[in-house]
Amino acid sequence: MNHKNIRTAGIIAAVFILLAAAFWYGGNAPGLHGWRVTDGGKSPAESVTVSPEDYAYSVQNGMQLDPETGRDRYGTDPVPAGCPLPVEPENITVSDTEHTCTISISCTAILAHPDWLVKEKRELVPEDGWILPPTEVVFYEGESVFHVLQRTCRQNRIHMEFENTPMYHSAYIEGIGNLYEFDCGELSGWMYRVNDWFPNYGCSRYQLHEGDTIAWEYTCDLGNDIGGSLRAGGNP
Repeated sequence: MNHKNIRTAGIIAAVFILLAAAFWYGGNAPGLHGWRVTDGGKSPAESVTVSPEDYAYSVQNGMQLDPETGRDRYGTDPVPAGCPLPVEPENITVSDTEHTCTISISCTAILAHPDWLVKEKRELVPEDGWILPPTEVVFYEGESVFHVLQRTCRQNRIHMEFENTPMYHSAYIEGIGNLYEFDCGELSGWMYRVNDWFPNYGCSRYQLHEGDTIAWEYTCDLGNDIGGSLRAGGNP
């Protein structure tokens, strides 16, 4: 079975789990959707899982959130106050103004779970876990995290495979260095963080700024082993 088929099977299984959980909790499962059913005139900002500050911050800075779900049209939760909001790729203009940022690619988390990794992939994991150590690179005004990852992998001859996902309006990173999602357990895959924050939206929607530090990290446990989590992660 190829990676795309595995991913499809995983998505189908996840959908069944989410539907079952939603049914079990009567459609009011705070861990799954991030919002309780609104009633009594309560606004989404009064949700038990999203702070009023984050909701207000996101709306005031131009994020269009559905008052019923508390998310934007791509299923993105409000952004934590003070963090950059997503920028849609079609609204970005790339210029020839150069900036610099730092990017790294790590699969260190796999070193703690060698028995979870499929046997055929074990020789692909570097002894120190670094596929690409922190490296300063040039990017151009308006570019996203995805632009930099794609160019950096090409320049360094590092394998990278992605798929555009209209549902999230972003590129989904399936594999880097021939290490794919589900290669090291059913909760494994790639996540990214910028300046020590795991964005809750896709890498094509994160517009870079001078001096940003990008870290692509392989997780074996939905981000819990690398300081992130599924809901905090930027790789839907």
